[in-house]
Amino acid sequence: MNPNELKKAVGSGLLSFPVTHFDQDLAFDETKYRSHIEWLASYGAAVLFAAGGTGEFFSLNPAEIPQVVRAAKASAGNTPIISGTGYGTSLAIDIARSAEKAGADGLLLLPPYLMFAEQAGLIAHVRAVCRSVDIGVIVYNRDNAILSAESLAWLADECPNLIGYKDGVGDVDKVIEITTTLKDRLVYVGGMPTHEVYAQAYFAAGVTTYSSAVFNFVPALAQRFYTALRTQDQMTVDHLLRSFFFPLVMLRNRRKGYAVSIIKAGLRVLGKDPGPVRPPLIDLTSEEMVVLEKIIAAAG
Repeated sequence: MNPNELKKAVGSGLLSFPVTHFDQDLAFDETKYRSHIEWLASYGAAVLFAAGGTGEFFSLNPAEIPQVVRAAKASAGNTPIISGTGYGTSLAIDIARSAEKAGADGLLLLPPYLMFAEQAGLIAHVRAVCRSVDIGVIVYNRDNAILSAESLAWLADECPNLIGYKDGVGDVDKVIEITTTLKDRLVYVGGMPTHEVYAQAYFAAGVTTYSSAVFNFVPALAQRFYTALRTQDQMTVDHLLRSFFFPLVMLRNRRKGYAVSIIKAGLRVLGKDPGPVRPPLIDLTSEEMVVLEKIIAAAG
């Protein structure tokens, strides 16, 4: 898939970040992961992100990432697969190239490790990763990697395979500046944790797709919510926010790192155990699992 084809695919519908399955020894469980990818692909995700944030990219070693990508590609049918990459520039390039070789259709460039940098340094980082591969690249704006509209415009001119911008900051005024400045040069992806609760504001800012983590365990509900947003079915949007997303966010906010842990827990409730999260994340307590079961049951 060339970068322009991937850009079109990303903008065509709802996106999701599959969790990465581990066994009880915290090794990658390829069999369960492949089964999960097949199940998700059957629910019409426009693109799936292998080894992304919800997929615990930060806890995978570089050699595991192409393994995860190959397993996703083998199981996703015609659904495009975008791989995570990140850390320092040299390591991000190594991961990007190994993911491309493993069959990834594109890359999501996560923030570099630890350090905050000036715009010139972030530009050099993104440009180097884009130039190291032929597949499309989406930059993830969050934490210590926040690019300005001016920086993104410069990168878009310099890097033909830079196809997208994902926002995980939540400054909608900055998002509007970026979408207004770059228009259709990039595809714009909402990337806040449990983005559904932010989606209406982002739609108004020109960001009409997003990555849904809950798609992992309630894919039909996730698609129903997305369709309601696109068709301006406010009654359904409000109902699902009140009955499912707001209670879920309240539980998620109990502890740090639960944005990932609660997604694996949701699969566990459905009898599709993806294994534990890797340290330094922690799994939900038994009491919290009971709360989550009630939230899922109430949502039907």
